[in-house]
Amino acid sequence: MSTVLVTGASGYIAKHIVRELLEHGHTVRASVRSDKRRAEIEALFPGAGIEFVKLDLTSDDGWADALKGSDMLMHTASPFPGTQPKDREELVRPAVDGTLRALSAARDAGTERVILTSSVAAMYKDPALSPTDPIDESNWTDPDSPKASPYDASKTLAERAAWDFVKANPQMKLTVVNPTAVLGPAMDMNYGTSLEYAERFMAGKDPVIPNVTFGIVDVRDVAKIHVAAMGREASIGERYAMSAGSMSMPEMAEALAREFPDHKITTRRAPDWLIRVMARFVPMLKMVADSLGRTNEVDGSKATRDFDFTYTTPIDSVLASGHFLADNGK
Repeated sequence: MSTVLVTGASGYIAKHIVRELLEHGHTVRASVRSDKRRAEIEALFPGAGIEFVKLDLTSDDGWADALKGSDMLMHTASPFPGTQPKDREELVRPAVDGTLRALSAARDAGTERVILTSSVAAMYKDPALSPTDPIDESNWTDPDSPKASPYDASKTLAERAAWDFVKANPQMKLTVVNPTAVLGPAMDMNYGTSLEYAERFMAGKDPVIPNVTFGIVDVRDVAKIHVAAMGREASIGERYAMSAGSMSMPEMAEALAREFPDHKITTRRAPDWLIRVMARFVPMLKMVADSLGRTNEVDGSKATRDFDFTYTTPIDSVLASGHFLADNGK
């Protein structure tokens, strides 16, 4: 079994990865930024023997010791804001520098195997794509496109930096996982912005729903592929778009409304022009407005072929998110 350093271990996806690693008998070394985050993980996995280290994407402190004796690096840590900053460097710099800091420390420690959590955000703003073209691992977002959000740029540039690093250090063995919108049950109430839209639907916060479509993948499937890639040599040098299929926001709201009739869930569709006007005043809607009219299907079949698994369906992931929120008073 391996000793695996998981960066950003208190994140929504990372907690599922930690569980998957423990269930497969691996030793987990979890990086956190505070004692509060450490306590979250300890509460989830009491007596699991998890080792903890404090790391920051913007500082060299602790990285050499954290990688010492590790067989593998799972780099999940990256800024994921609810709203986009005006200066994209607020996201780009920690994402890129943190990735290079992690990879450099791994190389220096002799930890050659790396699994990187990227995003379909690094794919779907490819200027060669029309709004309806399918997306796969060959596509790359143009980080300098006016349509690319700061988050899109941060994920693209961080992943590009990782591949460039591996090219310059050929002993390093990299696999990249590129999820679409990740849904499914959180492991505790500290899930950041990951379930924000599902939470807004359940709470009836919005009088109308944008007619935006995007790919969905279950958080449990994302964790499984991270861990499965560890032992699969054929995944080295590959990136994996992960999508179980697409749903529109109105379809998600309608499914939740049927499942939770006691919640006042709005299902009315907003006209596109209204969302574009509202986005001028509501920062959270800017990314939504930029996706209006896009119906790109993300081809997630490479992961199913290489890892011989079947995705959780999008509607099951949506409803699992809803049940988690409802069970916790949301």
